[in-house]
Amino acid sequence: MFVTGVGAAIGRQLRRTLVQLGILFSKIEMTFYRNKLKVKNCTFTITMEQKQLLTTARLTGFWYLLLAVSGIMGFMVFHPQVYVNNDPDKTLSNLMNHASNARMRLLFELVIIVSQALAAVWFYKLFSSINNWAASVLCIWGTVNSVVIMVSAISMNAAIDIAQSSQNIQEKTVVIQLLGNLIANSWSIGGLFFGLWLFPMGYIIISSKRMPVALGYVLLAGGIGYLLQTFLNAAGVQHKLLNFLVMPATLGELWIVGYLLTFGIRPSLNSNSSHE
Repeated sequence: MFVTGVGAAIGRQLRRTLVQLGILFSKIEMTFYRNKLKVKNCTFTITMEQKQLLTTARLTGFWYLLLAVSGIMGFMVFHPQVYVNNDPDKTLSNLMNHASNARMRLLFELVIIVSQALAAVWFYKLFSSINNWAASVLCIWGTVNSVVIMVSAISMNAAIDIAQSSQNIQEKTVVIQLLGNLIANSWSIGGLFFGLWLFPMGYIIISSKRMPVALGYVLLAGGIGYLLQTFLNAAGVQHKLLNFLVMPATLGELWIVGYLLTFGIRPSLNSNSSHE
């Protein structure tokens, strides 16, 4: 979720390439899956349960897409316009003179919280009939993401109030520095659960084969990347290459959003065997 100039251009190109690869993998997986059904002479009948799952899948994809869009708008567009790393004076000036930008940043943070919580609940609804234990873990860890981001939103709201208060500038600067650190560290330490919730998601996909198996492995790699980045940051390791650790997560999350909205979820091979 988390460069300028040439670095940013390279990052955008990588993301476009990864998304294209994700779409290609999805098409390959769907073609293989359909051919597999034909070889088994399955008569493909969409049951009422499958129709409901498809509806649930697309709603899940919508909430996940809303999470992605609000994250991009809030964290990548508005955040740098308000909060400046290691510069509380500039941040305070932005909060005082560009209050509308600060409010927009806060509003997008609230959308992130709500869409993350709804995505977690809908993933449970989608996967509970496949693996209830893993779906429950996915829902719980996904909801923890929302709680962690709430710490950031609370700090943002407090920062806006402090900036508009009657305290002197020196006092405001000290508090703004503290709140800015809380915001940054909420997202940094939150990487633990940003990664953890990808593990049950990937596991369900791999074990059930209701979505491309390759997608499941990419999500697992993304979860590992988030955990590594969080622990390395906590250990004091600072390097731009750490951002590449979460590239599999970016690919996996964009891929699953596209798959949910386009294909939904595959029917169970076991349920189709009765129509052979």
